[in-house]
Amino acid sequence: MCTTCGCGDEANTRVSALQEPEIPVLPVQLHEHAHDHGDGHGHQHPHDQGHEHHHPETIPLEQNLLAKNDLLAARNRGWLEGRGIRALNVMSSPGAGKTTLLVRTLTDLGDGLRAGVVEGDQETSLDADRIRAVGRPVIQINTGAGCHLDAGMLRRGLDALDPETGSTVFIENVGNLVCPALFDLGEAAKVVIVSVTEGDDKPHKYPHMFMAADLVIVNKSDLLPYVDFDVDGFRRRTRQINPRTEFLVLSATTGDGLAGWYDWLSGTSSRSSTLTESLTDTLSP
Repeated sequence: MCTTCGCGDEANTRVSALQEPEIPVLPVQLHEHAHDHGDGHGHQHPHDQGHEHHHPETIPLEQNLLAKNDLLAARNRGWLEGRGIRALNVMSSPGAGKTTLLVRTLTDLGDGLRAGVVEGDQETSLDADRIRAVGRPVIQINTGAGCHLDAGMLRRGLDALDPETGSTVFIENVGNLVCPALFDLGEAAKVVIVSVTEGDDKPHKYPHMFMAADLVIVNKSDLLPYVDFDVDGFRRRTRQINPRTEFLVLSATTGDGLAGWYDWLSGTSSRSSTLTESLTDTLSP
């Protein structure tokens, strides 16, 4: 269950190449309250037990769900660190260019970047097919009605991907600027991508996402002459929320600015070395 929107479709979450027993969907439990309107007439109203206004016990339930996710995330982090694998959680709204950036990165860096991809989408394997065409290993996770990946889903994805020691795993999260920010997956860093076509007000509209970001990428810079997007204003708003985050402007389509992204991946940018000190050989010389 998502603590923000209440989504949850565990029964329909699918990880490619894994055989799993079907998990039944539990029905919503309803119960009734008697109401006396003071005129001698009383009647029963059914109430959804998940209605937080009437049932504050749903708050610890949500806390327990997040606590369980955090425990699984800690296990993922230990598993990854023990194998020298760097996992990067790549997040954005739909259409910001996550897959395009990953395809371009995997194509340009080739075998020098030993990388696999865990691809998250509600349905289809369209993005995973684009990754697979580059020749890199990829696992598709379809979340059904779920609007984000969680640590348990990633655990199953990692088991299926079986990344090699010392490699990089890109986790392409479900397109959403809200819920993915709340769920730790055990990643080494969170990368948030924003397209210039979305507007420059996103940091204030979605502060949790930008507070969590280790790197913020403004993508589709080739469209800046044609859209109303203030790069300096966006950078200022981002830094007001998260002074520690790094910031890049690039175009995954034209290649402009990609050198900064590749430097960040290799650990040679100003601050990314602290995230990659255990993986200095991730990119071959």
